Amino acid sequence: MTKTELEDIYRGYIACLNRQDWADLGQFVDDGAVHNGRRLGLEGYIAMLERDFDDIPDLRFNVLMLVCDPPYVACRLGFDCRPKAKFLGLDVNGGRISFTENVIYEFRGGRIVEVWSVIDKTAIEAQLAGGN
Repeated sequence: MTKTELEDIYRGYIACLNRQDWADLGQFVDDGAVHNGRRLGLEGYIAMLERDFDDIPDLRFNVLMLVCDPPYVACRLGFDCRPKAKFLGLDVNGGRISFTENVIYEFRGGRIVEVWSVIDKTAIEAQLAGGN
């Protein structure tokens, strides 16, 4: 798979997430997918995303930086949203927050098999404390 092909697949995956098109997610996520060391499989991956969208109704994945080096994708995602209640253990309660997530994906056979993700919780804490 070329870098361009992998980038196209990844951008299709992000579009699928933003549409909440769970029926098509299997074309991007492997049945044995692992997220931060936990084997979720496709069903668990969908359940995780459904919870995210339930907790954050205006959730939208925005690609800020993208590097493809097959079989890996590294991405910095940006979010500007209003979680309904708690998010990452923080009382957001409908307040607007902006944050980023740094994610590395491993692809096999054109689908995501493993994800390593880190959310910038410190940025959210600063916003809630009145900074930035």
